Amino acid sequence: MNLAALFIQSMLIGYSGAVMPGSLLTYTLDQSLKSGVKAGFLVSLGHIFLELLLIIFIFLGFGQYLNTTLAQVLIGLGGGLLLIYLGGRMVQDSWTNKVAVTISANVPTKNRSMLLGGALISAANPYFTIWWVVVGLGLIMNAFNSFGLGGVLLFYLGHILADFSWYLLVSWLVSKTRSFLSPKVYRLIIGGLGLCLIGFGTGFFANALPFIFHR
Repeated sequence: MNLAALFIQSMLIGYSGAVMPGSLLTYTLDQSLKSGVKAGFLVSLGHIFLELLLIIFIFLGFGQYLNTTLAQVLIGLGGGLLLIYLGGRMVQDSWTNKVAVTISANVPTKNRSMLLGGALISAANPYFTIWWVVVGLGLIMNAFNSFGLGGVLLFYLGHILADFSWYLLVSWLVSKTRSFLSPKVYRLIIGGLGLCLIGFGTGFFANALPFIFHR
C-alpha cells in the first residue's frame, strides 16, 4: 500500500461510519436547522477531537505490539470480520430501504455547546468504541507498520476529512433547503460504501493469512 492508497482507504472507511443514520447525524441535522453550516463544523470538530484522543491512547497502549505476529493475526481477522459484517449490513439496509433519515420539527432552543455535544454523543455510542478498538486499531497498525508515525498522521487526516466534509455538507443542505438528500441518492451512497467496506475487510483477512500459515 502506498501513501495515496492509505489516505483514500482511510477517507472511504471514515465516510462509511459518518453517513449511517445515528445519534450524531440526527444531532447535526437538528442543530443545523437552528445554527446553519457552523453546526456541522462544531459537531464534527468535537467528534474528531475525541477520535484524536482515542488514537493517542491506542497508540500509547498498543504501539509496541503493533508489529508482532499475534497482533497482525488477531487484528487482521477481527477487523476483517467486523468490516465485512458492517459492509454487509450497509448493503442490506440500502437494498431493503432501511436507511431513512428524518429531520425533527422540534428544534432545540437552548444554545448548548455543539462542540461538546459532538464529543459526548460520540462517546456515548458503544459502536463508536467497538469500531475504534477493533477496526481503528487495525488501520493504525497497518499505517504505522507501513509508514511509521507519518502513516498514522495521514490515516487520521484522511479520516477527519471524511467527517468534516460529510457533516459540513449535511449542515449546508439542511440550513439552505430545510431537507436532506433524496432517499435514492442516500441509499446509493450507503450501498456503495458498504461494498467498499466488504472489500477492505477482505483485504484485512488477506493480510493476516501469511502470518497464520507462516512456518
